[in-house]
Amino acid sequence: MKTLKIPNNAPYSETQQAWLTGFFAGMQSHILQSASTTETADARIVNILYGTQTGTSESVANDAADVAKTHGLKPVVASMDAIEISAMAKMEYLLIITSTYGEGQMPDNAQMLWEAVSAKDAPSFAQTNYSILALGDTSYDLFCQAGIDWDQRLESLGANRLYQRVDCDIDFEDPAENWIASVIPLMSDGATTGVIDGKNSAQEKPQYSRKNPFAATMTLNKILTAENSSKETRHYEISISDSGLSYEAGDALCVLPTNCPELVTAIIQAIGCNGDEDEPVNGELMSLRAALETQFEIKLPSKELIQEIATRSGDQELNAILVSGDKDSLNNYLWGRDSLDLLIQAPEIEFSAAEFIALLKPLQHRAYSIASSGKLHPENVHLTVASVRYNSHDRNHKGVCSTYLADIVNASTEVKVFFTPNKNFRVPEDNDLPMIMVGPGTGIAPFRAFLQEREIRQATGKNWLFFGDRNADTDFIYQDELEVMQKSGLLTHLDLAFSRDQTEKIYVQDKMREHGVELFSWLEQGGAFFVCGDAYRMAKDVDVALHDIIAKHGDKTPEAAIDYVNQLKKAKRYVRDVY
Repeated sequence: MKTLKIPNNAPYSETQQAWLTGFFAGMQSHILQSASTTETADARIVNILYGTQTGTSESVANDAADVAKTHGLKPVVASMDAIEISAMAKMEYLLIITSTYGEGQMPDNAQMLWEAVSAKDAPSFAQTNYSILALGDTSYDLFCQAGIDWDQRLESLGANRLYQRVDCDIDFEDPAENWIASVIPLMSDGATTGVIDGKNSAQEKPQYSRKNPFAATMTLNKILTAENSSKETRHYEISISDSGLSYEAGDALCVLPTNCPELVTAIIQAIGCNGDEDEPVNGELMSLRAALETQFEIKLPSKELIQEIATRSGDQELNAILVSGDKDSLNNYLWGRDSLDLLIQAPEIEFSAAEFIALLKPLQHRAYSIASSGKLHPENVHLTVASVRYNSHDRNHKGVCSTYLADIVNASTEVKVFFTPNKNFRVPEDNDLPMIMVGPGTGIAPFRAFLQEREIRQATGKNWLFFGDRNADTDFIYQDELEVMQKSGLLTHLDLAFSRDQTEKIYVQDKMREHGVELFSWLEQGGAFFVCGDAYRMAKDVDVALHDIIAKHGDKTPEAAIDYVNQLKKAKRYVRDVY
C-alpha cells in the first residue's frame, strides 16, 4: 500500500498539512491492521494436539506451530486432556504428536481422549485431514505404540491421512523436523499466504539442548543414606552459574553421562579389538575407546546386538527364545545381564570395531526430577539420585548415569546438562490451595522443590507429604529438613511408610487409605494430588488407592470415582511424574 501524502501545492497551512498528514497516517495504519486481522481470522486453522509425560511432545508441538505460522496457517496447540471428542471430530486439519508411556500406553494427559475416541459410539472423523508424529524408544517392544494406535483409530473412523506417520527413536530431532517440514506445506495448500503472528519464536527456544548441552560443574556430592543401608542415595548440587539458564520446580535436569572406563576396557577385550585405533564415528575419527565411552549405549544390549550374538554364537537357549518371540522369556533371560555378560557367554566370537559400533544405540541422556526450587536456588540445581549397583552373573554391575555422577564426576569435570520443562507438573498457582504429594524413595525429589517453592512464595495452602522407603534408620533421606518444615508449619502432615521395619510391609498407599477421610476432604477443598516415583508398581497402587478412597469416603460408585479422578486430571489436579 502506498503512503498517503498531501500534495505540496495543496491550499493548506503548515499546521493543517501536519494535522492531515497525521490523520491519513492513522487511517492507513487502521486499514493495514484491519487487513492483518482479517487475514488472521481467515487463516486456515491447524489443530496441534500433544500427548506427553515429560514435556517433549509439547515442545515439538510448539515447533510445528512456529513453522505453521510462516506458511500462513493459524495453529492451535493444545494438550489432549483439554479437548473433548466432539470438538476433535470437527477439526478439519489435525496434527497429533505423542510419546508412548510405559509398555505401549498412552501418556497420562492423552488417556481420557483416547478412551473417548476408542469407544464404540465415537463420532466420524470423515472431515479430518491428519498426520501423526510418534516419539518412542526402540529398546521397548511396543515402540511408538501410542502413535500407531492413534493413526489406526483415526483411519478407521474415516479420517484422511494427509501424510504418513513418522515414528521417532530417541534421536527424534531430525525426523521431527523433517516431518514438520513435509506436512505443514500440505496443510497450507490453498490457505492464506503470509506469516501469521510471527513474533521471533526462535528467540524463545532454549539456548541449550541435547545437541548443545551446557557444561556445568558439580559443587556437592553427598550420601544421604546411612552407611549400613541396603541402598545408596546421593544428593548432588550442580552449578549453572553464568549459563543464563533458569528452571521451575517440577522440571527435570537431563545429564549426558560417559560410560564406565572399566566396562569399556572389558568390552574392547571381549570383542578382540584394539581400542586405540581411530574409527569413523558420526562423521569424525575417534578411537574405539573414546567412542564407547562417550557415544554409544554399551550397558543395555540393543535388539540388534542380541540377535547378532545369538546368530554368531549359536547359543541354543538364546536362539530358541528369539525364534519363539516370547517377550517375557527374553526379559527373564536378560534380567541382570548387560552387553558384556552376553559377550562373555560367547568368548569364541569377535567383532571388528565397525561391526560392533553398527549394532549399538546412541548413548542417551538421563532425566532427573529436580529437587530444588529455581527461585530459591537460581544458580544451582539439586538432584536426588539412587546409585545403581548390583552383583549378577558373577560380576559387579553399575548403572550408567547414577554411578557416573557418583564415581566419575568431580569438581573439575564438565557435566553436560540441559533442562526439560514439565509445565503440567507444577506447584498450584493458587497459594491457598492444599497440596498432597506422594513420593517414596527418590520420588521425594520434586516435592522437596515444591515445598521450597511454597516457602519462598509464602503460600498459605496446606501441604501433605507421603514418604517412605525400606528402613527408617538408614533410608529416611532429608529427615532433618522435613522435621524443620514440620516445626515451621510449612509441612502440615508428614506420613511415613518404611516397608521393612515391621513384619507386614507398609507402603505409601496404605498410609493414604489410613487417612482416607482427611485426604478426600483436602481434594474437596480443591487440593492438588501429585505422585512421583516408580511407574510400574507404586504409581499403579497409589492410583488404585486414590480411586478406593474417593469411592468410599465420597460415597461414590466405582464409575463415579473414575469420573471424579478424570476431572482431577483434566483440571491438572492429579499429575504424575513417574518412570
